[in-house]
Amino acid sequence: MEHPFFLLDVWLQEGVDLVIRDSCGTSDPYVKFKVGGKQVYRSKTIFKNLNPRWEESFTIPIEDVTKPLYLKVYDYDRGFHDDPMGNALIDLSVLELGKKTDLKLELSERGKTEYMGYLLLSCTLQPKTLEDKDQFLRRTVRVSGDSSVSKKLKLQMWTAVVTVVLVDGRDLVPMDDNGLSDPYVKFRLGAEKYRSKVRYKTLTPRWLEQFDLRLFNEQSSQLEITVFDYDVTAKDDFMGRATVDISVLETEVTHRLEVSLEDGAGALTLLLTVSGLWGSEAVSDLGNHTPDPRHQDVMMKKYSPFRLKDIHDVGHLQVKVFKASGVKAADLGGLSDPFCVLELVNARRQTHTEYKTLNPEWNKIFEFPVFDIHSVLEVTVFDEDRDKKVEFLGKVAIPLLRIKSGERRWYALKDKKLIHRSKGAVLMEMNLVFNHVKAAVRTVNPAEEKLMQVEPKFKIHIMKRNIDRVSQLVSIFVEGGKFLQSCFSWESTARSLSAFVIYLIMVWNFELYMLPITLLIVFFKNLLIAHIVGVLKKEPVEDEYFDDDDDDDDEDKEKNTKTQVKEEKKSFKEKLHTIQDVCLQVQQGMDMVASLGERVKNTFNWTVPWLTTLAVVALSVGVFVLYYIPLRWLLLAWGINKFTKKLRKPNAINNNELLDFLSRVPSDSELAQYRELRPELSPAPKKKRS
Repeated sequence: MEHPFFLLDVWLQEGVDLVIRDSCGTSDPYVKFKVGGKQVYRSKTIFKNLNPRWEESFTIPIEDVTKPLYLKVYDYDRGFHDDPMGNALIDLSVLELGKKTDLKLELSERGKTEYMGYLLLSCTLQPKTLEDKDQFLRRTVRVSGDSSVSKKLKLQMWTAVVTVVLVDGRDLVPMDDNGLSDPYVKFRLGAEKYRSKVRYKTLTPRWLEQFDLRLFNEQSSQLEITVFDYDVTAKDDFMGRATVDISVLETEVTHRLEVSLEDGAGALTLLLTVSGLWGSEAVSDLGNHTPDPRHQDVMMKKYSPFRLKDIHDVGHLQVKVFKASGVKAADLGGLSDPFCVLELVNARRQTHTEYKTLNPEWNKIFEFPVFDIHSVLEVTVFDEDRDKKVEFLGKVAIPLLRIKSGERRWYALKDKKLIHRSKGAVLMEMNLVFNHVKAAVRTVNPAEEKLMQVEPKFKIHIMKRNIDRVSQLVSIFVEGGKFLQSCFSWESTARSLSAFVIYLIMVWNFELYMLPITLLIVFFKNLLIAHIVGVLKKEPVEDEYFDDDDDDDDEDKEKNTKTQVKEEKKSFKEKLHTIQDVCLQVQQGMDMVASLGERVKNTFNWTVPWLTTLAVVALSVGVFVLYYIPLRWLLLAWGINKFTKKLRKPNAINNNELLDFLSRVPSDSELAQYRELRPELSPAPKKKRS
């Protein structure tokens, strides 16, 4: 006991002649390791094998070598309790310090004398200092959910975060009398378990739920997925299962997986990312990154305008996340355990956690494929919590078209709604390369749907704001109508006479190609005004999108409303939900109308120069096309394309190119979210004079 702390390195190799526990004559064995009655490790499950080879290496913290290490082998059962297959123990006090020891452990059960096989493994007991112990415990897991799980994993070191987005399912097995099911999904990675929500009466459920599971020290990399049918009166019915080997997936890449359940029981769609890698050996660590001077030239050549192969591969984004400064304190001690999450539509990356600091240094580098140049990079800082979900610290949204490649700069953090300032700032450097021709083609096609979004809710102040936005658009048309009426009523002789002469000249000389010329004149007039004023784009100020209630107040009101509704009759609850749904539809409809008008306005105002330039080029081409090609030929070409599109491309999505273009132009509310604030950095500590 002269050493205060030990690390036990274990290499679990294989099992030999294990006992049969399944009716098919095999077993699905896995091994649990326990110290002092607490589980410290769980191996992956090897299916249908009596001589399994695990080949797993992991590390267990040991504070008292007089306590033995217990090994218990179980047979995994899909829907019931796992069956024991024998156990053994290792007396740690007899191991020679710092020396690898090969062990052959025969399995047995109390009260039974039958031969149950044996395990082969190797152990190395390493003595450590108090400083080593403190550094080790800083990397202990902090899980949310069941407190029993938290206790079991309290002393385990996690090396990565596996983020699973459960999208949907299809062709699931009907389990109810009505030919449908009430499916939900369970995930298990090592000792961590999560369960999705129940989707009622469907064989094609859509969940859109996200789960974060920790990957511990190279332990079981098998993500076990089980689907059940919820039964309110009896035990839930097993519907199917599948496994995903995490170890074969490329890290720091979001994979879209179509996972088939065993025995043809349907399939699930998942988005899976292995990120948050710990240690200098991680590929995302800047210490391992060796800048290649030819890399930029290679990227520029790959995405040159003349290379149009693979039209969906628009560009490449590289993000270096160095550190943050002065983030919000989330713990009782006035500090936080911050980590940073980067999201580009459905692609997700995550840094490791820096503990007990308000000025974390991550020094990570991430790369994203760009499929739409109008996407927005969302950078969010969270606080990792031991007993509950992560806590939000700050966020910033950066449109890709605003990125200045190679510029290292601070970005001020905002609140969840991206309107008001939050504490702290993040230091990043980004490099963006993209093909302008591919980006233009992608602009007039439907945008990729962002799966994980905040569910919209009806709010009085949002409804009022949307009404004001629509009223502003309506007032423009009203004023235009009044102007025309004044011309017709000869309220001003000079105005009416001028309008009459202009009308006669235009109608007498009008040709169709003059219509895009008129729009071009408006574009260039606004560009000239913008240059004279000195401001190319105008962003809404913060007060225009100020919310009367903060997030905490909204959550409290929603909780109070739910509590009150539960006390009322069911019929009243249904009426209330119906009213809320109708109000939400009206709120969203008004937002859609207002946003469409604002997008048109922002197109003409050169708010996004790249998009307006694209519109100018398209209109210029339209002038020549309309001048040289008769209108009937253009209408024939348009009709033939529309009528034969489904025949030529059966899987093509019907779309309106103009609306797809306008969907890329930000509305005024989005501009308010993208508005950059001046970072408020915490001052550096002053050095004491000697």
